[in-house]
Amino acid sequence: MSRSLKVRTEYIGKIKLAVRRHGFPSQRALAEDLKLALSTVSNFLTGKPVDRAIFEEICQKLSLDWKEIAEVGIDTSLYELESKTKIGEAEPLRFRSQAEPGSEVSKLENVRSRKDLGEAPDVSLFYGRQQEVATLEQWILQERCRLVAILGVGGIGKTALSVKLAHQIPDNFEYVVWRSLRNSPPLEEILTELIQFFSPLQDFNLPTTEYGIVSRFLEYLRQHRCLIVLDNCESILQESTCVGDYKSGYEGYGYLFKCIGETQHQSCVVLTSREKPSELVQMEGAGLLVRSLRLNGLSELEGYKILETKGYSGSVAELKPLVERYSGNPLALKVIATTINELFDNNIAEFINQ
Repeated sequence: MSRSLKVRTEYIGKIKLAVRRHGFPSQRALAEDLKLALSTVSNFLTGKPVDRAIFEEICQKLSLDWKEIAEVGIDTSLYELESKTKIGEAEPLRFRSQAEPGSEVSKLENVRSRKDLGEAPDVSLFYGRQQEVATLEQWILQERCRLVAILGVGGIGKTALSVKLAHQIPDNFEYVVWRSLRNSPPLEEILTELIQFFSPLQDFNLPTTEYGIVSRFLEYLRQHRCLIVLDNCESILQESTCVGDYKSGYEGYGYLFKCIGETQHQSCVVLTSREKPSELVQMEGAGLLVRSLRLNGLSELEGYKILETKGYSGSVAELKPLVERYSGNPLALKVIATTINELFDNNIAEFINQ
C-alpha cells in the first residue's frame, strides 16, 4: 500500500470550495488550524502527494470522502518529510492517532476538533482594525473577560471583526463557536445546539425550562475554556424602544447574558449588536469582566483598499470626500462603489456633486 496519496485532478476545484465552505479564508488558515506546514496543505490543494494519514485528516476536516477523491500518489520522501512536520515542532503529525490519552498531542487533537464557525462569512479581505483586535485580545486573553460586546451601526464591520477574532485566537480555547442570531432563534434552540456541540454523546435529556438549560450551559463554561460568538444580537431586541429591551419571548437572553457576566467561569462570550443589551449597561466597567467596544469608521487609506477590491482605481485624494461622507462605513463604501462604477464611470466628483 502506498504511503502517499494525492487529490485527483478533477476534484481540485471541489476541495478548494470545501475550504471556503468550512470558513477557512486561506490555505494558511487551514494549515494553522490543522497545525500543519503551509507547504503540506498547498501540496494537498494542488494535487501533489502527501502522507496518507495527513491526506485522510485534511479530508475529515473538510468533510470530504478521501476514498472518492484520492489518487494513489508516488512515494516521495520530500513530500512526506514536509507532511510530517507541525508548525514550530518536529514531531511527526501522522503519529497523532497513536498518542497516549492525556498527552500534549492528544490534547491538541481535541482542541482542533472542537471548532465550529457555522456560517461565518469569509474574512480573507479584512482591512484595518488592528487596534480593535489588539484591545479585544487583551480583554479576552489577558484580562479574562467573561462577556464582551462589539457595538456599532449597521455595516460598520462588527461581524467581520468577530469572525477575524475567532480565527485569530482559537488555540487559547478548547471550544470556539460562532453563531448568528440574525433569524432570531429561541434561546432554548441556540443553547441546545451549543450544548450538543460541547457534549454530543452525553446530553440527550436537557432541562425543559429556560432557567434549567441556562444553568446546564453555564456548567460547560465553567468546565471548559470556551470562546462563543453570538452575532447580530440586535435581532432579538425591540426596535425604536428603550435601549436593550428584548422582543416578546426573548427575555431569556437577558437572563443568559446576566448569568454569563456575573457567574464565575473560565470562558468568554462575545456579542455583536447595533444596540447594547441593558444587562451590559449594568455590568460593564473598565475594571470589570464585562466590556463593550464601539466601532468607528475606517480610515481613508483603509476605505481606499475596500474600493480597490470593487475595481476602483482613483487616487487617495479623490477618495477622501467619499470616505468622509459615508463615515468610513465598509458596507456603505462597497455599495456606493458599485453605484459609482456603473452609473458614473468611476467619477467620484460627479457622484458627489449630484
